Order: sequence, then structure tokens, then C-alpha cells
Amino acid sequence: MTSAVAPFIVGASVPRTGQPAIRLVGSVQRAFAVLDTLAEADTDLGTIEIARRTGVNASTVSRLLATLVAGGLVEHVADSGRYRLGPHLLQLGNLVLMRLDVREIARPHLQALVEASGETATLSLPGEPDALTVDFVQSPSSVQSVARLGRPSIAHAPATRKVLLAFGHRTLPAGPLEAYTKRTISTRSALAAELADVARRGFAYSRGEREDDLHAIAAPVWGSRTELAAIIGVQGPASRFDQAEMDSAVEPLLEHTRELSFELGWSGLVEEAVER
Repeated sequence: MTSAVAPFIVGASVPRTGQPAIRLVGSVQRAFAVLDTLAEADTDLGTIEIARRTGVNASTVSRLLATLVAGGLVEHVADSGRYRLGPHLLQLGNLVLMRLDVREIARPHLQALVEASGETATLSLPGEPDALTVDFVQSPSSVQSVARLGRPSIAHAPATRKVLLAFGHRTLPAGPLEAYTKRTISTRSALAAELADVARRGFAYSRGEREDDLHAIAAPVWGSRTELAAIIGVQGPASRFDQAEMDSAVEPLLEHTRELSFELGWSGLVEEAVER
């Protein structure tokens, strides 16, 4: 009699679909529940309390904890007999953060900002001494502001540069401040006051300060160590992107920089970063 079930051949390849398997492993899901419970707790937890919070029976929780401790994902506190998250999670988290492509993660936010504002959205990364444009999504309008990849945000006039100075632990430029237009801030005391305002409100304006017909706003994106990880800006022709339009774009800009910050591992805390 021939079996209706095809034999499993050692070494036979499993068809590749490019997608994760649909069937989930229950024991792994229960281990995730234990990790989530420890992450949400503000103190170390014992086996019985973890079982109560997860709804998993205590004997199963005990075995899961032993396995997670062996893998370094959970730490057993000998003095109390309780458990907390282990150091290997930090190592894994750091590896994830190191491999993140900020441009890939930020692009949906740039696209959403263009849809919300109708203007060009840019992504800049902080460098020494300038911020460099690494990605942008162009405005669909026939009259557009010009964004270029690799273009540095020089001096003190652009909105992205103000964010870099206010939040990036940069000092104010030495020597006289160049006036690029009639609206450029050209005294050190006025620039210091402007940077203090940027730090207080959380974003920067540039109103015809770098180019006469260019208006822009920009805000910081924070990384996992509360460092300035990137800067997102929205810019457009002054004739269209006037003060009212800039003000309308501020809320979506701050929403997307905050969301991107969390995606990059930000904890939600911001340190005072203005350099006087």
C-alpha cells in the first residue's frame, strides 16, 4: 500500500517564497510574551508574577525563563530570585540600529510631507562642520525650490544649519557672519538669540536668509542615544511658501520627525543642546 504522504528527504530544499512562514511557533510566542512583560514592568519580576501577567502557567514560564537566561536575553537576579531583561538584548538592539538605512526609513516621511505641504522635503545628516543633504522628494509644483544631493548646509542662514547649531553640539561660527541677503542674521548676538528660539520651539525658520526667494523650515531627528541623527526640512519659493504656509507645515513636520526618531530608537528624552 502506497502512503499518501510524500516522504521527507534529508537535504531537500524548502520552496522559497520570499515571505515568512505563516504558521507560528507557540512556545516562541510565549517567550515573546515573557520578554514584553519584563519590558513593560518598572521593577524586576518573579516567576509567579510573570505567569499572572502573561496568562502562561508557571511551570512553562519557569522553563522559558531558564532558556532566555541561557541566551542572555533575560537576567536572573540571584539576591531576589527575580528576573529582568538581559544585556544581550542591548547588543542585538545596537546591531539593528547600526544596520538601519536612515534614507530608506525616512523616505515615506519625506513623501508624506510633500503631500501635506506641496513643497520639497529634504533629509540631511549632520557632519563636520556642515549638514549634508542625502535625500529629498521634489515638490510636484511647476515652480520648485532646488535641492541637490550632497549639498552642504553652509554657514548659519539655512534652516537645517540652524537646527545643526542649536541641537548638534556645534559652536557658533567664528568671526564676522556673512550676510547672504538683506534678511540674513549677521550679528552674533542676534544669531545666539535665534538659536535659543530654535531650541525652545523645536524647529527653525529661514525666511529668505540664504536666498532671497527661498523659505524653509527644519526640525531635528533624534537617535537612540539622544543624539542629533538627522534633520528634515521643508522648503519652497517665498512667493508660495509664505509665513502662513510655513506655519501650516510645522505640525506635520514635527509629527514626522518625532515618528522617525522613534523608528531610529529614540527614547523620547531630549537634552538641552544649544551651544552658546
